[in-house]
Amino acid sequence: MPEYRDTLQLPATDFAMKANLSQSEPKTLQRFTEMNFYDRVNSARANAPIFRFHDGPPYANGPIHVGHMVNKVLKDMVVRSRLLEGMRCPYTPGWDCHGLPIEHRVLTELSKKGKMKELDALPVNERRVAIRAACASDAVKFIQVQADGMKRLLTFADYEHPYRTLDHVYEGATLELFATLVEQDIVFRERKPVHWSIANRTALAEAELEYEDREDPSIWVDFEAADREAVAKVFGVELDSTPSFMIWTTTPWTLPANLAIAVGGAYNYSLVRIDGGESIIASDMVEKVSKAVGAQKVERLAETTGDKLVGLQYKHPFCDRVGKIIAAPHVTLEDGTGLVHTAPGHGEEDWRAGRKEGLEAYCPVRDNGTYDDTVPEWLRGVSIWEANKTILEHITKSGHLVHHLMFTHSYPHDWRSKTPVIFRATEQWFIGVDRKVKNSGRTIRELASEAVESKIEFVPEWGRNRMRGMIASRPDWCLSRQRSWGLPIPAFKLPDGSTFMTPASIRAVAKVMRERGSDAWFKLAPHELLAHYNSAQDAAAPKDFNSASLEKLFDIFDVWFEAGSSWHSVMQERGQGFPAELYLEGSDQHRGWFQLSLLLALASTGQPPFRRLVTHGFVVDKDGKKMSKSLGNTIDVENILKEFGADVCRWWVSGLAYETDIRMDLEFLKTAGEAYRKVRNTVRFLLSNLGDLPATTDWRGACKSVELESIDGWVLGELSRLEKVVREAYARFDFRAAHLALYAFCNETLSSMYCVAVKDRLYCDQPDSHRRRRSQIAMRACAETLCRLLAPIMAHTADEIYRSMNAGDVSVHEQTYLNIQYQAHADWTKVMDARAAALKALEEAKARGVENTLDAGLVMPDADGTLSKFAHDFADICGVSRATFDQTASAVQVIDLRQAPRCERSRRRDESVCMRSDGGLLSQRDFDAVTTFKTLHPVST
Repeated sequence: MPEYRDTLQLPATDFAMKANLSQSEPKTLQRFTEMNFYDRVNSARANAPIFRFHDGPPYANGPIHVGHMVNKVLKDMVVRSRLLEGMRCPYTPGWDCHGLPIEHRVLTELSKKGKMKELDALPVNERRVAIRAACASDAVKFIQVQADGMKRLLTFADYEHPYRTLDHVYEGATLELFATLVEQDIVFRERKPVHWSIANRTALAEAELEYEDREDPSIWVDFEAADREAVAKVFGVELDSTPSFMIWTTTPWTLPANLAIAVGGAYNYSLVRIDGGESIIASDMVEKVSKAVGAQKVERLAETTGDKLVGLQYKHPFCDRVGKIIAAPHVTLEDGTGLVHTAPGHGEEDWRAGRKEGLEAYCPVRDNGTYDDTVPEWLRGVSIWEANKTILEHITKSGHLVHHLMFTHSYPHDWRSKTPVIFRATEQWFIGVDRKVKNSGRTIRELASEAVESKIEFVPEWGRNRMRGMIASRPDWCLSRQRSWGLPIPAFKLPDGSTFMTPASIRAVAKVMRERGSDAWFKLAPHELLAHYNSAQDAAAPKDFNSASLEKLFDIFDVWFEAGSSWHSVMQERGQGFPAELYLEGSDQHRGWFQLSLLLALASTGQPPFRRLVTHGFVVDKDGKKMSKSLGNTIDVENILKEFGADVCRWWVSGLAYETDIRMDLEFLKTAGEAYRKVRNTVRFLLSNLGDLPATTDWRGACKSVELESIDGWVLGELSRLEKVVREAYARFDFRAAHLALYAFCNETLSSMYCVAVKDRLYCDQPDSHRRRRSQIAMRACAETLCRLLAPIMAHTADEIYRSMNAGDVSVHEQTYLNIQYQAHADWTKVMDARAAALKALEEAKARGVENTLDAGLVMPDADGTLSKFAHDFADICGVSRATFDQTASAVQVIDLRQAPRCERSRRRDESVCMRSDGGLLSQRDFDAVTTFKTLHPVST
């Protein structure tokens, strides 16, 4: 029997079946580096429309983790999809370099090395400078570590010119923004309660808190009235004993700071006898309180309103002072007794209520969490956490404790030390969210609320509600921190003890910091820092100003102020434009970078710094648990890149419903790897059949003339639809929709349908047959389009595909969408329905022994003659040897062709198969192809 294998056009390509991503991706990365690819792309598009996308700065404190990977890949898909639209998308990566986490780690390392004694022996300012130098070195080290990790993810960014909050220019620009805010009369210094980290002895902002469950005592305490007769008069009764005002608290340690008890003026309050003792409780809470404290006998004696209680006095349970009843708007009847223990030095609402009543923000707790000497002797020097038990024992003995129990609740913790924080009154710098901005005459809260409602697009939309609620409830922003590693707040103390800081003085210091960095604050004298300041030209300067008499203050900025200034210190400073089209970060940034950037931009420019906010969830383990080293459920990014490669990781990220928390497990990456290989091998099939398509072929132009009724016309129509779907998905940041559409096209449209249908003609037709060339043109269009559509996701693989088809030093990431516009014949829907019916009939025919579809023929019902227009391809799309159409038939008929002769070259049982002169059974098509081959490749004798 003749051998015909050599006469076939078998697939061949240099595009490898096995990707070997862990070896090949670094080579691609190296190639892009040598090409100076970022600058090359942006320079070529100098006049293109610009998409302004601003990177939120990750913290420079360790290698990248899976959360970084998700964030950076999502951002990179945005950048690369905009490049495909023909836009210029400058993307400057940034790092947050100052702050407590770095300082904490550095001090821990110094302690391990036994260097803390040496450090502590230094004068205070020298100690600060030494700590700052160590912190700077640490931050720079991890910036490089993280940058290398991000590059390995194949992200397209200006890594040669990143922004770092420790850079001199950034620090100077940030101070200049601060000067503008001071001009707007919204910056102030005041003693008020702030979140305080005892472990790190510094104030914290809302964005630096994490909420964890904690068990605390829940206590009900009686505060004895100071004047029995005054209480009797208010309730209109005669009293034989002195009643008490019952409060409820979960922070017994704040009782030494109690200065008032707050009531709701409009609420009703009852004088109640509970198990023999008389207490005052909100009327609506009597039943709930009685049940909570386990009261056996409860009797209501009289009732009055809260406004009539105001002004009554009570004796503190263990401090030698008298407090008073006040009215306050924060009193509710949801929990407690309706009477709120008020310590103005230990709570924002307490402070507001106390300030209205002229009460001091009394705080007997020192920065290390122990009581000072203003409390009773038995509490002095005691830790507040130990004091909970001590106070409980004391008020039990004194008879003031009504009831207590332990309960678990969500409590704020320091994000770095993981220890509980407290409210503690200290003198700090603030931005007042309810102070009117001079330029607009409106408060920052009002401006932010308006922006959230009408000036910002949220993806997902629920982000709007989240941000709305946070803006409505947020307190003034505490700007100052009591640490060494950060940007100093450029304030001085005058000889009279008052503070000196004006917009002009801030700008003068900013100029010095642009030149010498923030270390200048610790190394230069006040007059040197103010070398560019002219008090004579500053209307805000104090009389007889003398810079030599100033004393520097050493509070530093909240790192969120520095990060939140990036729209100014990077985008405006570098001429990248304002506002940004997009900020994209984790959902925690609604209260962090998103919100604080918004507040700063609105206060200084009146505009939001972004038009759109896209948020993604947190990465958790497969069971939905937070990833942490202590739980042993973390996944190392470096290891998964070695095992799976960046493109598989990127493919996994693209398929996520990223709006919610993201479950992560190695099995998920294995599944992603299988899907990646399916896509890769599908494209490889396309490429392997393009080898003999002449390089001069105008495949783009030829697409326009592909017959509508051909299978190639059908696939071009599907390709056109795919491009539209994917482009729209990328435009709305719906990467999952793009992912699903691309996979379905590769797996179903191509692999399961089109590639199977055209395989026979590709292998067996004469090389230059019309229909073979037509299929090659369609396949080239598919491959060229797919590599572009895949480029935002599979950055390396898409480029590999493109370079396998195009010679020279080229890259798919320099290309734009092909914009294939092809409308297939409308009747293809009917053809596909007929195919489905045929495949069902063929499946049923297996029971009769016709297991190979090439051993079958089809007779298709075609009442209106629609299918006959597609007769030339119908047998191929069904995988059978023959297909005919019958206008009178009512059902698909499968013809058993097993007895018909089979072509020894194509394995088809075509009507034209017969014995040929060489002794082989060939169809006419195959005989012609063999004859042509022998003519072109004569056998020498």
